[in-house]
Amino acid sequence: MLIPEKLRVLDTSAVALMKAIKNPVEIQGLINAHIRDAAALCCYFSWLEREVHKGNITEISGANKLEEFRKEQEDFVGLSFSTISSVGPNGAIIHYEPTPATDRTITTEELYLCDSGAQYKDGTTDVTRTLHFGTPTDYEKECFTRVFKGQMNLGTAVFPNKIKGNCLDTLARKSLWDVGLDYMHGTGHGIGAYLNVHEGPMGISWRAYPDDPGLQLGMFLSNEPGYYEDGKFGIRLENIVQIVNASTPYNYKNIGFLTFETITLVPIQTKMLVPHMLTEKEITCLNDYHSLCREKVGPLLKKMGHIGAYEWLYKETEPIG
Repeated sequence: MLIPEKLRVLDTSAVALMKAIKNPVEIQGLINAHIRDAAALCCYFSWLEREVHKGNITEISGANKLEEFRKEQEDFVGLSFSTISSVGPNGAIIHYEPTPATDRTITTEELYLCDSGAQYKDGTTDVTRTLHFGTPTDYEKECFTRVFKGQMNLGTAVFPNKIKGNCLDTLARKSLWDVGLDYMHGTGHGIGAYLNVHEGPMGISWRAYPDDPGLQLGMFLSNEPGYYEDGKFGIRLENIVQIVNASTPYNYKNIGFLTFETITLVPIQTKMLVPHMLTEKEITCLNDYHSLCREKVGPLLKKMGHIGAYEWLYKETEPIG
């Protein structure tokens, strides 16, 4: 029997909203999980940098090694999704998953895109980094820099309480749009607290999310712009961000203003950046971010005895500019 129109209530599920707005325990758990996850990724990328020249590491064996490093972390339960370990043209396939038929060797000649995540008892992670273990082309560096600028532009945005996520999407794309480039996926999705790695009802995309309640304090989302050249390479940078209160001199109609705080703590490969394309603000923000990576992740790596990864972390977080 159909419900009469006048008796219908169309609104965001109360349960979905309670999941999306994290409580203090969930917030701290997500922050802690991302520190441990960053340690695992530092171990993996430092190991990969040392071993890649041997020519015997593939997308699949690399992903398996990353899982081994994650298993070392306290409260690790499993992967939050199958690792997107992708080399060269495979990186241009947005939801690629390596198989024995497609498995490519990770080399010093091509970009390597690694999108991965884990489930810990206190939180869920999802992070993407794109690296080159040799000498990238000028075009690859320009594209990477534009993706980075978009991620930084969105990650430092200040916005009114309950604004719809699609209103912020262009912030991540502008640097690409400036030169006629774009990417064909959303910019951000919600993430669960030891739940689904993709969680609604909010998101950041060129499309409006039909049940989007607006961005609110305590929500966590991904910030993941990218750029892809079919048959050549893929670039994506993904951080998880927490919505926090912004400090503003004014507060129009007392609606409240918010901003993002990045909880992913994995270095950005600075050799992929074109320095003259960066503003002073972007350089300062990157250096501050890398300082935080050292402060939060370094002690854990030392405690676990991963001195090689600790040294790699410090090398990769040297200030630029």
